[in-house]
This record gives sequence, C-alpha cells and structure tokens, in this order.
Amino acid sequence: MKEQIKAAIEQAKTIIIHRHERPDPDALGSQYGLRDVLRNRFPEKEILAVGGVAESLRFMGDPDHLKEAHYEGALVIVLDTANKDRIDLKSAFEGERIVKIDHHPDEDPYAELQVVDTSVSSTSELLVHLLNEWGYTLTKAAALQFYAGIVGDTGRFQFRSTTRKTFEVAAQLLDHGIDTDWLYRNMYETELASLHLQGYVLQHIELTPEGVGYVIMTQELLKQFGATPEQASLLVNSFSGLKGMKCWALFLETPEEVRVRIRSKGPVINGVAKEFDGGGHPMASGATIERIDQAKDVVKRLNEVASAYSFE
Repeated sequence: MKEQIKAAIEQAKTIIIHRHERPDPDALGSQYGLRDVLRNRFPEKEILAVGGVAESLRFMGDPDHLKEAHYEGALVIVLDTANKDRIDLKSAFEGERIVKIDHHPDEDPYAELQVVDTSVSSTSELLVHLLNEWGYTLTKAAALQFYAGIVGDTGRFQFRSTTRKTFEVAAQLLDHGIDTDWLYRNMYETELASLHLQGYVLQHIELTPEGVGYVIMTQELLKQFGATPEQASLLVNSFSGLKGMKCWALFLETPEEVRVRIRSKGPVINGVAKEFDGGGHPMASGATIERIDQAKDVVKRLNEVASAYSFE
C-alpha cells in the first residue's frame, strides 16, 4: 500500500491535503510538512493544504485558497483523521482518488488507499518514516512542522506513545537546524486570560472516589475569562499530575455542542469516547455531547472504567 500511495502521488498533477477539523499541532504539522516536501520534490505539481486554522496555531502557517475546480482529477490526502465525519471540508471526497494516512485506530477505513499505524506517536512521525522510505528529501521548513506535530502529540515527549523511533525521528529533524526556541515559545506562550482560566481550572477540579477527575467549563465561564474553546481545550493536561487520578475529562460548552477532552494514565478510554460520538487513542480521546448536564453520564462511564483498573 505504501508504494501504491507513492505511485499515486507521483502520477497526480494536483494534490490536495486535508486533515481533521479544529486542528492541533500534529494535524497542521503533518499537513504543512507534507505540503512543503511535495512542493520541493514536484515543483511542477499543484500542492494545496486546506482547512480552517485555530488562531492559537496561526504561527504554523496558513492554508491555501481552494477552488472547486481544483478537485477535478486531484489526489486527495487526508492526514491525522480517523473518522470521515471529522475531516475538515467534506469536499475531500470530490477528488479522483483519496488517501488516508493516520495513527489513530482504523475504525473508519474511508479511503481507497491508506496507511494507518497506531504504534507511532503522531501522524507527523509516520510521515517522516514514509518519506524516508520513499527517498524524498525533507526541507528545513518541513522538519520544523513535523517536529511541532511530534512535540504536540507526545506532550513534549512525555506520553507513553513516545518510543525509541520517535526520538530517532526527532534527532533527524533537529539535524536540519530547526529553531526549537522559536517553536516552543510560540507553542506554549500563554495569554493572561488563559492563565486566569487555568487558575480557575486548578481550583475547580472534581475527583471521584474511583479516580476520575473532571472540570466543567460553561459558555458563561469562557466569556467571563475572555477565552475561546480552543484556548480552553489546551488546559486538558494542566491537572494531569493530580495524585489518585486515573483518568480525566475537560468539558467545554459551545453554542452548538459540548466538547469533551478525555485523557488517561492507564485505563483505556477511547471506548467511552466512542459511546459519546467520539473516539481517538486508548489514552487520549475526544467526544461530543449535546448538553452540559450530560457530563454526568460521561463521568459515570469513566468511573466504571477507572474502577476496574489498578496501577499495581
């Protein structure tokens, strides 16, 4: 399948790269990194990276302007997106062929050609492995993007998804002379409103006897602190070190829905996320509920999972 994807890339005149909605550093890093590598390798082709951008990640770059005509005969590559419904811009399926490259569990094989590897830390890491196999040259700009994606999805190399191969890829990217000081400053600089909101989060954590931590953030609360749901979602790991906590959830109310960010130190929680219109990794998932009062249902299911798990 890897060689078939390489052949499809080399045959296509237009390549449009998609990723999931509400992008994180791995979604954007893999997308922009692949765009830069392919533009360098195939200057005669039209290579586009499309979708919306979170303001907090604007420093990573900008998407390309897309016209409906671009999809005619185009190869579409969807990155870091497990489920069809999460693809940013549903026009992705208007291309001639579609490729999926991802590191999430393959519960929705929506593409004609795909490479899915759950053993890697991130889609950015997976792409570096693929590009190395294909003999494609990494540019300095692409190396910075891929490194950002790996840093984001490993929590700065702290999560259990970090492996020896992850560090080997990181070393390869560092060899390109990327400016990690600039990257970390932009990734982790915090606005005053976000710091105040973090203070609220740390003061209002609830911890159940089963070891489930959670914080509920309403629309009114976000308005009070002048923070967006995207900024608030970055706080999901701000209380990850809480003693006695096995897994945790951050509930974010928006006008349309309630977004749920779920993380774990051991219990497998992606099954719970799937029950609530979501999914993801065993230790890091997301879900969606309709109303804030349904948060108790998510916590109840997490309690059941946590109570069956022991660190010993």
